[in-house]
Amino acid sequence: MSKLLENILGEYVCNQQGEKVPVHSLCGKDRIVGLYFSAHWCPPCRVFTPKLVEFYKKQKESGTGLKLEIVFVSWDRDEASYKEYFEQMPWLALPYDLDKKGKLCKKFRVQGIPKLMILDGETGKTITSEGYSCLCDDENGLEFPWRPKNFSDVIKGKLLKESKEVDATEELKGKIVGVYFSAHWCPPCRAFTPQLMETYTKLMCDGRKFEVVFVSSDRSQESFDQYCSTMPWLSVPFDDSRLEELKKLFGVDGIPMMVILDETGTVITMAGRLAVMEDREGQDFPWYPKPVIELTEGAAVQLNESACLVLFIGECEDEDIDKARDLLMDSAKEELEKGEDQELFFFLAIDDDICDSVRQFASLEDRVPLLVILDFPEQRVFVNEATEVTKDVIKDFVKGYFNETLQSRPLRGEK
Repeated sequence: MSKLLENILGEYVCNQQGEKVPVHSLCGKDRIVGLYFSAHWCPPCRVFTPKLVEFYKKQKESGTGLKLEIVFVSWDRDEASYKEYFEQMPWLALPYDLDKKGKLCKKFRVQGIPKLMILDGETGKTITSEGYSCLCDDENGLEFPWRPKNFSDVIKGKLLKESKEVDATEELKGKIVGVYFSAHWCPPCRAFTPQLMETYTKLMCDGRKFEVVFVSSDRSQESFDQYCSTMPWLSVPFDDSRLEELKKLFGVDGIPMMVILDETGTVITMAGRLAVMEDREGQDFPWYPKPVIELTEGAAVQLNESACLVLFIGECEDEDIDKARDLLMDSAKEELEKGEDQELFFFLAIDDDICDSVRQFASLEDRVPLLVILDFPEQRVFVNEATEVTKDVIKDFVKGYFNETLQSRPLRGEK
């Protein structure tokens, strides 16, 4: 845990007196770390901060055995505003540093504030990314630190199938489950639902053990009924408390979204929608993440969310594509094994319109092979100058990226 946080926060954070506090002192058994992304200019933040202060003080005095520490990560627009806002807080803070703030936001996929990440101080794992809504719903912290329930515990009860009630546990037992967050008012949802239906039907005909659970964001019973009537799978009833529980469980910020779970309720992929769009026939079902992904229009969404290593190889024979994929595989597998801590994703770019668009957008030279790391969240590009790409070249490139020894240029810079 200490190494994980030190890599992002640095060795020290600071207290109200401006004194350095070692990050490793926040870690250990029964310790909980909250990362509070906030800013004085944000009205919802100014409303939430006093509630968090009250909770923090109560938790310090509670004697529950859990030791909570919070680190303020500022989204303020200048250091003076940061200092003024921090004076209202009894906890620690990351020194005002836009680069470190950007890395934390990328690491934890923070797209808006207020945001309260709750981390396990012993393992470094995220307990919940929904600390803000958890505290709003549980102001006394009776369920703190808000460890997520198992999907099987949340979903149990009655579900709907063709307007009839069925038992969730019985219907989902031994099956791969797609938890589908959608709504009739959402055009992208209405576009994706027929695609999902096509894949679902194909898998059913092939005898695959797969079920979908529709989790609605519809605004009325009528709209829900209309949308639900087009679906052959299970649905959580309209206005059911499980709707919000499931959205919170999987950190749903937008729709359409589909989470794929294995038979035990463990997440296979959070990108189920993309998996179906890229594999309408279900040949790769149940869509376990691949170490190396071909850069397509659908897969390119990942470029906006994370740092991505891309090997451009142009138009070539299948044998050459396999060789290029093999070059990436060792480094890609090493990253994939990090699970939720994966920070770098690997893509193979074959000659295609989307590849040309990415080259143009990132101002990349038109040569092959071309090895780059595109960090769209931080608006940076890292270009490897090697004319011959080998496994060692890729390994050293990745190592340099994580050690922060590579030179970069702005995303829309000169070639």
